[in-house]
Amino acid sequence: MIFIPRWKIFSIMSICALGILFALPNVLPPALYDKLPEVFQKTVNLGLELRGGSHLQLEVDLKSVLKEQLLNTLDEARATLRKEQIGYAGLAVNQQQGNISFTLRNPEDTQQREKALKALKNIDHQATVTITSEGRGTITLSPESIVNRNRAVVEQSIEVVRRRIDESGTKEPLLQRQGNDRIIVQLPGVEDPGEVKRLLGRTAKMTFRMVDEEAGPIEVTASGTPRANVPPGSEILKYEDKSEKTKFIVIKKQVAISGDSLINAQATFDDNGAPAVSLKFNNIGARKFADLSGNNIGRRFAIVLDDKVISAPVFRSLIPNGNGVISGSFTTQEANELSLLLRAGALPAPLNVIEERTVGPSLGADSIRDGKLATVLAFIFVAAFMIMNYSLFGLYADIALAFNLIFLFAALALLQATLTLPGIAAIALTIGMAVDANVLIYERIKEELRNGLRPVAAIEAGYARAITTIVDSNLTTLIGAAVLFEFGSGPIRGFAVNLSLGIAISLFTALSLTRLIIVTWLRRRGTVTSLPI
Repeated sequence: MIFIPRWKIFSIMSICALGILFALPNVLPPALYDKLPEVFQKTVNLGLELRGGSHLQLEVDLKSVLKEQLLNTLDEARATLRKEQIGYAGLAVNQQQGNISFTLRNPEDTQQREKALKALKNIDHQATVTITSEGRGTITLSPESIVNRNRAVVEQSIEVVRRRIDESGTKEPLLQRQGNDRIIVQLPGVEDPGEVKRLLGRTAKMTFRMVDEEAGPIEVTASGTPRANVPPGSEILKYEDKSEKTKFIVIKKQVAISGDSLINAQATFDDNGAPAVSLKFNNIGARKFADLSGNNIGRRFAIVLDDKVISAPVFRSLIPNGNGVISGSFTTQEANELSLLLRAGALPAPLNVIEERTVGPSLGADSIRDGKLATVLAFIFVAAFMIMNYSLFGLYADIALAFNLIFLFAALALLQATLTLPGIAAIALTIGMAVDANVLIYERIKEELRNGLRPVAAIEAGYARAITTIVDSNLTTLIGAAVLFEFGSGPIRGFAVNLSLGIAISLFTALSLTRLIIVTWLRRRGTVTSLPI
C-alpha cells in the first residue's frame, strides 16, 4: 500500500481549505463580503478593457533636460578655463541654439586660443568647439547626442513610472511611448486617479547642490517675490520650511550629485527621534559625496527635490561611506512617501500631466461574459476528455483541476492582481495544461499494468517514474513565462504571471492532491485487482 505521512495529508487538506477561503470572496455578494475578516477581503481586480479605469497622458519635459545638460557643460567650461588660466568673458547658455558662447580676453594670443580649444574639447568629445580669430567661441552639443539623450530620458521615465505604479507586475498598467516626448498610462480598475496622479506629479528629481554663502540677504516683497543680489551661477529657490510661510535660499546651479546615483532610500528616524529619510549612494555617488563633504566641512549644502529645497544641513565631518540622512520637518507619512518615490527611482526629467480622463470598459460586460464562457467550456471539455479516457481516475483528475482554478484565483486575490483578457487566455491555457501531469502519470500506470505489475505497484511506479518528465516539461514552460515577464510589459507580464502560477499549482494538484485522492480510494477498497483507468 502506498504510504502518505499524516503531516503531509494534513498539509494538503489545509492548503485546500485555505485556497477555498481566499478564492471565495471573488464570488460572494457584497453583503456577505463585508462580513468577512479583513484578511480574506481580497479579490481579483478586472482590467481596463473589462472594468474601465483611468487614462493619463504625460509629457516629458525635454527642455529641462537640455537646459540641465547645457548648465553642467557651462560649469565645466568655466572650471576648465579658470584651471588653464585663460581669460574669458560673456560665458552664457543659448538654449534655443543648444550651445554655450563666450569670448576670450586675449584673442590675438594664438597659443592661448589653441590651448582653450584643446581643453574645452576634452569636456565632451561629442560637442563641437569653435573659436574664431576674434576670440568668439561656442560649445555646441551635437544633434545626435541630444536625440540619444532625449530617447534615453523618455525610456528611463517609462521604467520609473512603471516601477512606481506596479513593482510586482500584477496590476498590469499599460505604458507606452507616444511620439518623442509623450507617455500613455492606462490604469485598470482605478476610477479616481488622484492618488496615482499625485505620485506621478511629483517627479522626485533630487539633486545635491552647495548653498551660495556669498549671496546677499533675501528680501521678500509684498507679493511674495524674492529679491537678492544673486551671483552668476546661482539661483533663488523656495525652502520648504513649515515653520514659516515663505522662505527662500540661494544655491548654486551646478549639480554636485544627481539623483541617478541614489540606489536606496528608507524612512527612518534621526538622532532626535524625528522622522527622516536615509539615503545610500552607489560607488560613484558615494565618492562624490565623500569629496563634497570633505571639501566643505562647516558649509551648508542643499537637498533639492523638484526645484524646492527640502533640507539645507551643514557638513559636520567627512562622510566616506555614501550613506546620508535627510532630516527636517517631516511627518512619518511624508518620510514614507518620499522614500518610496526615491526608492522607485528618480525621474530624469519632470513629467507634466497634459491629459487625464476616466474611461469606461472598452469591451465591457460582453468580454466578461465571453471570458467566463470560454473558461467554463474549456473546463467542461477537458473534464469530459479525462473521464472518457481514464474513467474514475479521470474524475479524480477533474477534482484536482477544479482545485487548480480555486488555487489560481486565491493566489491572484492575495496578490491583488488585475485580470485582463490576456490573463483570461492564460487561465484557459492553464486548464488544458493542468491535466498534462495527470495524463503522463496515468499513461505510465497503464504501461506498468501491461508489463504485469499489480495495481498498487503500478500506481506507485507510475508516480515515481513520471515525475522527471513532468518537471522537465513544466520547467521549459516556466522558462518561457519568465522571459515574457522579464522583457514584456503590462498585459504581457500579467499573462506570464497567470501562466506561471497555473503551472506551479498544477504540479501540486497532480503530484499531491490527485495522489492523496487515489490513495484514499485504495484504502477504502482494500484489495484491488484492477484499476478503473
